Amino acid sequence: MIASMTGYAVISKEIAQGSLTLELRSVNNRYLDIQFRLPDEFRSLEPAMRELLNTQLKRGKIDCRLTFMPRARIDLPQQLNAQLFNKLLELNNAVRSTLLDAKSLSVADILRWPGILQSDILSTPELHEACMELLQATLNEFTATRVREGEKLKNALLERLRQLRQLTTELSPRIPILLANFQEKLIVRLQEAKIDYNDERIRQELTLFASKIDIDEELSRLQTHLDEVEHTLLKGGCVGKRLDFLMQELNREANTLGSKSVDVGVSKISIELKVLIEQMREQVQNIE
Repeated sequence: MIASMTGYAVISKEIAQGSLTLELRSVNNRYLDIQFRLPDEFRSLEPAMRELLNTQLKRGKIDCRLTFMPRARIDLPQQLNAQLFNKLLELNNAVRSTLLDAKSLSVADILRWPGILQSDILSTPELHEACMELLQATLNEFTATRVREGEKLKNALLERLRQLRQLTTELSPRIPILLANFQEKLIVRLQEAKIDYNDERIRQELTLFASKIDIDEELSRLQTHLDEVEHTLLKGGCVGKRLDFLMQELNREANTLGSKSVDVGVSKISIELKVLIEQMREQVQNIE
């Protein structure tokens, strides 16, 4: 099973104290980087939430956002959050001292301010337990979206592997043809120049030319890397870094093939190989 590093999931949960909504989203990143946006009531939960995410995620930049809307209960006593109230007054006075025409906060403005009203119904242990349950449920959905995307990436990479194999099979038969053409041209040029030649001299020239255009070693390494990419994809797991390394090796062999080319056909195939490898590299960067 292969997972993409990009994913998204959001789940809401109604509890006695109010409404909880947890959102997880991720983008590509070399390592695992988790950022939290939590209400004040849940700040102490960050270590536990981070530990849970670390056990199931390996790579990606993760954004975890939790929102909590307390349920309005007029039948239970409520009181002002004194610390927040005093802070609002300080900010209000600071703004009005600079902007003389600014209006002061009204009673309605203050009462609507998030967190200004404290109620006895807010039971911290119950809230925290509900939050961790919601995180696990959201994480399950989040992981499922990444796995679905990862399956699409795997299939796309396997298709490009098939195309790479097809291109490499077209290269080997071209080398004997190149040698035969070179021999014909060599004999014609020697004859036109009225230079005496013998079979031994022609064999020497052919041997030198063959050594320059020999790509058997590159094709062998290329095939080995393609086999390893396929094995890695089918094996699954956290394989993004391994695949990225293999893309570098594939690109190196494709560049060497291009540098040895003395034929338009070989050069064209080399370019097509590099285009496919670059497309694969971009897809691999999305894999966890």
